[in-house]
Amino acid sequence: MFSVLSNRCYRHLFLAQAVALLGTGLATVALALLAFDLAGGEAALVLGTAFTIKMAAYVVLSPLAGAFADRMPRRAMLVALDLIRAAVALTLPFVTEIWQIFLLIFLLQAASAAFTPAFQAAIPDILTDEEDYTKALSLSRLAYDLEGLLSPLLAAMLLSFVAFETLFSGTALGFVASACLIFSVALPSPRRSGDRGIWMRTTRGLRIYLATPRLRGLFALSLSVAAAGAMVIVNTVVLVRDGLGLADNAVALTLGAFGAGSMLTAVSLPRLLDRRGDRTVMLAGAGAMTLVLSGLGAAVMIGGMNWAALLASWFLIGLGYSAALTPSGRLLRRSAHAEDRPGLFAAQFALSHLCWLVTYPLAGWLQTAYGGVTAMLVLAMLSAFGFAAAWSLWPEDDPVEVYHSHEHLPSDHPHVAGGLRHSHPFVIDDLHPTWPEARRTSLGG
Repeated sequence: MFSVLSNRCYRHLFLAQAVALLGTGLATVALALLAFDLAGGEAALVLGTAFTIKMAAYVVLSPLAGAFADRMPRRAMLVALDLIRAAVALTLPFVTEIWQIFLLIFLLQAASAAFTPAFQAAIPDILTDEEDYTKALSLSRLAYDLEGLLSPLLAAMLLSFVAFETLFSGTALGFVASACLIFSVALPSPRRSGDRGIWMRTTRGLRIYLATPRLRGLFALSLSVAAAGAMVIVNTVVLVRDGLGLADNAVALTLGAFGAGSMLTAVSLPRLLDRRGDRTVMLAGAGAMTLVLSGLGAAVMIGGMNWAALLASWFLIGLGYSAALTPSGRLLRRSAHAEDRPGLFAAQFALSHLCWLVTYPLAGWLQTAYGGVTAMLVLAMLSAFGFAAAWSLWPEDDPVEVYHSHEHLPSDHPHVAGGLRHSHPFVIDDLHPTWPEARRTSLGG
């Protein structure tokens, strides 16, 4: 898995991602404590609203950013966005009102809405071999998981010596370090997607996404991931501080259990995907999250909250979370030409965060209004719905090469020189605007 780090360009991007994530992890802990400091027992509602604003920025702005991503120098854009995020992070320690949290979160996430899809779309342009790209996805997930594990532990250590507001300075340093690492390498320029109008460029990735069966299944899995993940991210601080009466350090350690589970899966994924395939692994992860969250809700309803049970459940949900989420980049890479990837990654970014836009406020509202048991059980049902929809929408028979016909093309068109009916790796594009019918979707079909 670590062999891809021999590529200098990717190595610098991976390190940039890692340091930015570490800073973001410190901000996650600090933001939860800031919300509790300002709102007390209603911190879950404040966090839910803040994360809703974050998701709204992602959903609205990322497709627009994706439309212009191939029109701007990739390195200059990423560096500028990192510096904007650092500047916003430096202002968070001075927040005294809840509305100020909401405003700064919007500014921070507006920059992230442009940064993250462009960053993700650069990786398959650097690592063109699918095996290397799969390793890069696992390393990326590992970076997220190390952040989930190490940043809460680092935060717990720092909180023994400094006030939580100081953690936001670490966030700013992470973004500055990321900008320096990105600036140190030459990134391949994105391939232009043609002279289309702004509306066509903005919606092209979304249209490709929704016309591809495996990506419709990915959208449903994103709902399952968001339902379980929102319970962890939004409600941990209230479950630990209010429900169990534990200290700030326990909040960090509980979030760390989730990160540890996710990290364990990420390390195992390259070999697991070779043996089982994307669909099996991702559906198994979503199913595991659903079962664990519903089981925890039932256990708490019967016997009350227990920290050991919460730690174990968050660890298991982390295992499923990584399995359901990490391989998504392989599906996106497989489902579009290189020139359409920025738009497709932006579409996935927007649609997946649309799911979080639903689950973040729902998690905060359920926890505040009805308590932890109701929040767990309702979000578990929503996760189960996403799992069932993905199982239905993503065909079990999902070959790369697909036999299809081109009755709409003239017989002398270069694409059909070998016949109107032929086979090749199939993606949605100008010549293939719709997916072939099920009876035609396999070789010999």
